[in-house]
Amino acid sequence: MKRSQINQAIEMAAEFFGMMNFKLPEYAFWPPEKWAEFGPEIDEIRDCMLGWDVTDFGSGDFARIGRTLFTLRNGRHGDPRYAKTYAEKAIYNPEGQRAPLHFHVSKMEDIINRGGGNVLITVWKAGENNRPCQEPFSLAVSGIRRRIEPGETLRIVPGESICLPPRTFHQFWGEEGTGPSLTGEVSSVCDDKTDNFFLEKRDRFPAIEEDVPARFTLVHEYPGPKGATA
Repeated sequence: MKRSQINQAIEMAAEFFGMMNFKLPEYAFWPPEKWAEFGPEIDEIRDCMLGWDVTDFGSGDFARIGRTLFTLRNGRHGDPRYAKTYAEKAIYNPEGQRAPLHFHVSKMEDIINRGGGNVLITVWKAGENNRPCQEPFSLAVSGIRRRIEPGETLRIVPGESICLPPRTFHQFWGEEGTGPSLTGEVSSVCDDKTDNFFLEKRDRFPAIEEDVPARFTLVHEYPGPKGATA
């Protein structure tokens, strides 16, 4: 990805969140040089990867395969300093843009349409071979248990949500013609470094071409604490 794409994506997401009256913490807008001013007092932000996350998953086609989100809270498996058992993300979900088809082994999550346009989501149960299973299964949509056909696409309108247990293949995007949505994700602890299983090989954190100066710092770019030695 190009840094200019990342800057623009964050600016668009922040503007849309503002239009939806969804407020972000102050560090969402810190310039890159400010991060180096802090010591261990912001370790939770660094270690739990709170903040901006923009990726095209190595697709080279960000408008179609990509994601812009802000992680608001998270824990860290096996680290007693961060004992939260839950995570929350705010996702800017424009029309037609989606993450690659994937599932999680550990994470259970609710995908919530918090406002804006509709969200379409396609789901399968993951089989023993880690491929989409061609058998019906059931999921809870806004607390109502539903029979789901393999590969079925569901429409999640504002105010509705869907619960995805571990090992549920999923892919969601903003429905064309309805505008972008503010999509929430409330889940168990999220580990984006080890708990994303893509149907096709993808780079969760692809290399960045520095074509312009960074205006924001992504979750995997934070510098270490001020004064820390290697």
